[in-house]
Amino acid sequence: MSGGLGARIWPRQPGPLAVTASGLPYVLIAILAGITVRWPKLHPAGLALDLGLIVLAAGWLLAFHSLQRPARRAPHSPVFVFGLIVITGALVVQVGGWFGFLCAVCFGHAHTRLRWPWRLAGASATAVVAAASQSEGVQGSPVFRVVVFLFAVALDMALLNSLMWLLHERDEQVAQHQRALAELSAANRRLEATIAENEDLHQRLLVQAREAGVLDERRRMAQEIHDTLAQGLTGIVTQLQAAEQAAADAPRWRRHLTAATRLARDSLTEARRSVHALRPEPLENGRLSEALACVADGWSGLHGIPVQVTTTGMVRPVQPEVEFALLRAAQEALANVARHAQASRVGLTVSYMENEVALDVRDDGVGFDPAGASGSSGASGASGSSGHGGFGLVAMRQRIEGLAGTLQVESEPGGGTAISACVPTVAVMVGP
Repeated sequence: MSGGLGARIWPRQPGPLAVTASGLPYVLIAILAGITVRWPKLHPAGLALDLGLIVLAAGWLLAFHSLQRPARRAPHSPVFVFGLIVITGALVVQVGGWFGFLCAVCFGHAHTRLRWPWRLAGASATAVVAAASQSEGVQGSPVFRVVVFLFAVALDMALLNSLMWLLHERDEQVAQHQRALAELSAANRRLEATIAENEDLHQRLLVQAREAGVLDERRRMAQEIHDTLAQGLTGIVTQLQAAEQAAADAPRWRRHLTAATRLARDSLTEARRSVHALRPEPLENGRLSEALACVADGWSGLHGIPVQVTTTGMVRPVQPEVEFALLRAAQEALANVARHAQASRVGLTVSYMENEVALDVRDDGVGFDPAGASGSSGASGASGSSGHGGFGLVAMRQRIEGLAGTLQVESEPGGGTAISACVPTVAVMVGP
């Protein structure tokens, strides 16, 4: 039985009846043994047999349950449970009906050490023993006593099997709940791993985007220097050569020399602007919000247009390339307001969010049609063709998108213009 039937009917985990896992069965057996000694059943000469059965019951529990580790109990569970029920039935018949109290111990072990549906068999066998103890003292004819016994058997079977069924359903619910918790824990672990992987991927994408932005900025600066400084120097050389050829004609000589001087000054101004674009001075002494306020104050004093600067969220340090991109976007937007918008006021807002920094520049100028803009018209940064000397909306968008950010333009003729740039950030470690 231990290798075939037993392997199919013992449970994997103990049940909830604590009476089977404590010393209470031995206390109960001791009390019933005391009753047996104090009030022996009819024939005192049978006391030795009665005590022998009591010792057998206690030894059975001790050998197959108490002295065995839980891991070694399973192979002997069917033998142990049904053997205990048989010994309890012998005690009820031989010693007295008071040993029917051991049926509670039998039922508890049937629940904890048998697997479904063998638990019902254990409950039914226990019900037979309990009915025998309950009908032991019934007086009357043999037929009457048989009827009482059968009625007790039917009643006890209904009660004990119903209780066993309820306990089984409860065990199944507990097991299902534990499986659900285990699956939820596994799903949470997988989700945490996925989130960590996505964060790592996000970090790498941001690094790649910043590197791409640096390369784009280098190409832009190279093109800008070629289009401005190189052309200016070429013009200076041309004018100086013309002045050399017109040395005998004083008016022409002065005209070419004046043009060369003007070109040299313009080229110097452009060179300074390019250097300033590479190293934004406002960011060297403060954070983005402070740099934007400084730029807005200077621009407002130069053009006479009031600028309201607002900062929302918790101000914190972000990556230098993010601050650089947003500062340049603000400068280009303000420059385009001065050139094209004809605005009476400008609003500039920098917003610090959990994982992003946003810049909004709004004006109440003439506006434009974004769908029809080609880079030569508009306001607040929507304009800015190369003819105006700035990198314009296209270059502004490339700078922001190079950092995995977004640039949005909202405008309509007569309704002003709004530029919104949003750039993601990652954590920056700062000292105390």
